[in-house]
Amino acid sequence: MIVKSSKSVKAFAYLRTSSATNIGEEKDSGRRQLQAVEAFAKRAGIDLVGTYHDEAVKGSDPIDTRPGFAEMLEALEANGTKTIIVETASRFARDLMVQEVGYAMLRARSIELIAADSPTSFLDDTPTARLIRQVLGAVSEFEKAMLVAKLKGARDRKRRTGLKVEGRKSIAEQRPETVELARRLARSRPKGGRRSLREVSAALAAAGHTTKTGKPYAATAIKLMLGLEKRERNSGKKKED
Repeated sequence: MIVKSSKSVKAFAYLRTSSATNIGEEKDSGRRQLQAVEAFAKRAGIDLVGTYHDEAVKGSDPIDTRPGFAEMLEALEANGTKTIIVETASRFARDLMVQEVGYAMLRARSIELIAADSPTSFLDDTPTARLIRQVLGAVSEFEKAMLVAKLKGARDRKRRTGLKVEGRKSIAEQRPETVELARRLARSRPKGGRRSLREVSAALAAAGHTTKTGKPYAATAIKLMLGLEKRERNSGKKKED
């Protein structure tokens, strides 16, 4: 049962004629379908804003291979219409599998599909329809799992080559010139000792290399630049600043 809304709902009419012998102005298939859709839309308070027709297209043909239907989908996305009305469920698709696949595709796009002769027909929970929906759901889950596995495999292969493939970029990736200068400063030790992490940080700041907030780099950041943290983790020893 369709309840009229105070806000006008816009919809497209979709017609399908399977036989070429039923095409033409003198034929009544398309005209009859449109009249049924228009009558239903008027009763339901729906505003028809366009009509799309697939001629000589069988009811078993996949939805995504139909030129008229494809053109209608483009129009739906362009003007924001979210409702399609057909004369009967079989005008959308005679093959139940094609019907369920097409309906699932539209539902994923938040598009409502209504049959003028039986507005709830696409919602009917018959054993066969329920089985097909379960199969489609299982296939969708399988495809999703396969995609996740493929992406993980690609990331793992990149990691084995030493490439960083996710997460926040390191300082070396963000500011290679700063890291190079820090390493040169650390290597150029003054007489009688070595540069501390804070001294390296101060020298970087003096050369104009600071954090995004304009502050000198912390000792932990200098450690990362010099690769000290990695060496400390590998050796299990902590070095004093």
